[in-house]
Amino acid sequence: MKACLKSDFETDLCLPAVDNSTMLRVGDKAACMACRNLVSTNMGVRFRVPLQKLHPLSRAIHHRYSGNGNPQRPPHRTAARYFTSLSRLPMRPPKPPPGSGGRGHQQKRNFWVASLAARLLKLRYILLGSAVGGGYTAKKTYEEWKDSLPDFSEYNWVIPDFVWELSEQIDLDKLAKALPEIEEIAKLLPDLDKIGENFTFLKSLLSSGVSLGSEVKGASGLHLLLETTGDPPLKATDSSAAASQDGSDKQYKKPSDKEKFDQLQEELLRTQLKYQRMLERLEKENKELRKVVLQKDDKGIHQRKVKKSLIDLYSEVLDILSDYDANYNTQDHLPRVVVVGDQSAGKTSVLEMIAQARIFPRGSGEMMTRSPVKVTLSEGPHHVAMFKDSGREFDLTKEEDLAALRHEIELRMRKSVKAGQTVSCETISLSVKGPGIQRMVLVDLPGVISTVTAGMASDTKDTIFSISRAYMQNPNAIILCIQDGSVDAERSIVTDLVSQMDPQGKRTIFVLTKVDLAEKNLASPNRIQQIVEGKLFPMKALGYFAVVTGKGSSGESIDSIKDYEEDFFQNSRLLKDGMLKAHQVTTKNLSLAVSDCFWKMVRESVEQQADVFKASRFNLETEWKNNYPRLRELDRNELFEKAKNEILDEVISLSQVTPQHWEAILQKKLWERVSTHVIENIYLPAAQTMDSGTFNTTVDIKLKQWTDKQLPYKALEVAWETLQEEFARFMAEYKGKDQDDIFDKLKEAVKDESIKRHKWNERAMDSLRVIQHNALEDRSITDKPQWDAAIQFMEETLQSRLKDTDSVIRDMVGPGWRQRWLNWTNRTPDQHIRNETKNELERLLKLHDEHTAYLANDEVTTVRKNLEARSVEVDPVLIKDTWHQLYRRHFLQKALSHCNLCKRGFYYYQRHFVDSELECNDVVLFWRIQRMLVITGNTLRQQLTNTEVRRLEKNVKEVLDDFGEDQERKTHLITGRRVQLAEDLKKVREIQEKLEAFIEALHKEK
Repeated sequence: MKACLKSDFETDLCLPAVDNSTMLRVGDKAACMACRNLVSTNMGVRFRVPLQKLHPLSRAIHHRYSGNGNPQRPPHRTAARYFTSLSRLPMRPPKPPPGSGGRGHQQKRNFWVASLAARLLKLRYILLGSAVGGGYTAKKTYEEWKDSLPDFSEYNWVIPDFVWELSEQIDLDKLAKALPEIEEIAKLLPDLDKIGENFTFLKSLLSSGVSLGSEVKGASGLHLLLETTGDPPLKATDSSAAASQDGSDKQYKKPSDKEKFDQLQEELLRTQLKYQRMLERLEKENKELRKVVLQKDDKGIHQRKVKKSLIDLYSEVLDILSDYDANYNTQDHLPRVVVVGDQSAGKTSVLEMIAQARIFPRGSGEMMTRSPVKVTLSEGPHHVAMFKDSGREFDLTKEEDLAALRHEIELRMRKSVKAGQTVSCETISLSVKGPGIQRMVLVDLPGVISTVTAGMASDTKDTIFSISRAYMQNPNAIILCIQDGSVDAERSIVTDLVSQMDPQGKRTIFVLTKVDLAEKNLASPNRIQQIVEGKLFPMKALGYFAVVTGKGSSGESIDSIKDYEEDFFQNSRLLKDGMLKAHQVTTKNLSLAVSDCFWKMVRESVEQQADVFKASRFNLETEWKNNYPRLRELDRNELFEKAKNEILDEVISLSQVTPQHWEAILQKKLWERVSTHVIENIYLPAAQTMDSGTFNTTVDIKLKQWTDKQLPYKALEVAWETLQEEFARFMAEYKGKDQDDIFDKLKEAVKDESIKRHKWNERAMDSLRVIQHNALEDRSITDKPQWDAAIQFMEETLQSRLKDTDSVIRDMVGPGWRQRWLNWTNRTPDQHIRNETKNELERLLKLHDEHTAYLANDEVTTVRKNLEARSVEVDPVLIKDTWHQLYRRHFLQKALSHCNLCKRGFYYYQRHFVDSELECNDVVLFWRIQRMLVITGNTLRQQLTNTEVRRLEKNVKEVLDDFGEDQERKTHLITGRRVQLAEDLKKVREIQEKLEAFIEALHKEK
């Protein structure tokens, strides 16, 4: 039984008591109702709780139990809890015990006045104790609550940049002066007089004996501080009193260590989940606020220049480095997050969870990542993705854009893979922005395989290993090692590779995926605990994480995966049994840890890398000054632009060629091309005829055939070759004007490619054929100058042919006696035979001056027998070949003699050679040929200047544009140490400038 006994300080001690009435009595049978309201149900009044474990507020306002009140009570009962009498229900006079005769009641009436005075005096201590204890307890509770909050200093980056800029611009002193004075603030404090009136009202209530249970409970609020969360206060009922009586009768049992451990672990788990939910709620609110701020900033509300984010600056540096050296130069030691893992281990899924979008192509068991993909994650108002070399934005909130992005990534991967290969070293650069995304740069590598399957190149496995080693050997690269938790750990390949690259585990983060399948399939969940504690694999790591990336369906959204992951870990016995810690689970915690590690590595290494590139720049500049002191530092692209302008100037110069020059060149080249055909196939056969009519008929027929089949084609070939030669001539002349020899290969390639692409207009050939046919049909020479010009043209042609024929004959018979005497040379046996044959045939021509062009068989036999008589064995074929050259010379000599006679034959030509033995039909033929050449030259010149030169200029521009887009071709055509040195200088300067800008922004963020 508990009794509330008064001490010298007018406080009560609550002891066990049992009573059947609904309101507990005062005195020996009374129980403190307020105490019951302050005691939690899980503790109960049956347990003896030491004072040290009471709430600080309870200890502050209670005193020790006086032992002289009940000296017969056992000593161990004195450890009961002490409470203020303010929490007690109002007392009423107890009924006298039977048989007492009412004397006890009369005795109580005699001290009623003293009892009332004691109650009023006790109110002072209650008010004073409540004020002091309440203030102290509130302060201490606030301090404990503030200390229990996590450190949010690491999340300063969440605050937008413009907030920090505003904080720098705001004058805090002026703001402090603008605040109200203390006297004004004091006016807002509660009125103490009203509080005194309230206490007066309390006194009246106490004196009147009204129940204050609800009022005290609502006014003081002390039970809210003392109650355990989620536990209702005890009710003053018969059942609770009976339970208290039963508890007082039973011996107190101390809980075991295991029960304590389970209770503490459950409480710790609830606390962690509570803080996790609180953090997620704050992050969600912050995400929405930042989204609004960034959207306002995009609309220009703040009217300030938008700066590139820190992660964008860093990503630009990495892009320049990848272009600077495609083979991943060891000089590049800037941090990246390298995502490696076995094939189908879930690398891409983890990366998608971090990026908060399904951006990568997916397949069931097949290799999808065929080249490294660099993903730059940053924060922005909209969830979008963009390639480095493209201006298109993909809205990641729309399924159509997501499908298009996945298709584009797959196309780029397949395009980067060369023929006969399965994977590529070429990096695809992608940036993803969105609200709440952690800032970092990740590189997703092709999955490590153990066996080359059908359809793969034989070196696929080695290529993947070399790519992975190249990225992981960077001492500042953070290795995100992905391991499939649903398969046996012994089948892992990537862990050995990672342990080779990072034996100490100073930059490795281990991630176990598919934990839901692992928990379901594994007979011993302790194996998962061994993995995340680093005891199963030989590798070491900075941290170990366990994640769930969905149920394996490609149609799952990121939100559904997050919900599934959170639900799984909340209900998983891995977390409840302590095998996993709360900070080791979910991709959210993983992304936060990776981002923190990434930026820590960046801050530690970026300045050192800037110094390395600064030294490299100095060395390159010194080399340039020593080797090329008077030349500008033009890189390959700048040199190409310079060469492009020179080539276009040379093409434009073709339009400055005079018409006379074009026509003279075209006529000369066309006659050189067709003269042999005219002499051999038209003039000589016609000249063998006996009369002028047959001559003219033969000439007309052969000219018509020639015009229909060959002449237009030959003319266009001559025109195109002339255009090329003039183009080359201008380029050669321009080269003499201080042109750089470094452009020679490029200009030659441009010229060849332009000529290959150029095709003459087909309609021009048809019109040219008609023009040439009409020109050759005309036989009317109108004046003497034209006649004289035809004579001169014929004479020059015949003399040229005669000179060529004499040269051929000299080569056949060898040197003459004078050359043999002076030069000490002799004829060869073949030349001796041909010389004897020539002499025999010349005697035949002297005997038959009007001989035809061909020898008869009997004449060949006669010549052969005559030579055999002189002991010269000769073949009939040799005799005919020699006769052909001798007869040509004989004919040309006669034609020249006839040409001289025709110089005076223009008068007879006008009379159609009537009453004249002189016939000059061959002169008319050469006039027709000459006129055709003039007309054809004029026609081709017009076509060249009006059409073909412009088309050539267009072709040259197209070729230059194609070469400009083909970096590999430019590298092949513009080469040399000077070019490479200028390229390196440009890249190193750009890298250094970007690094310095990034470091400056990094310091500002700190």
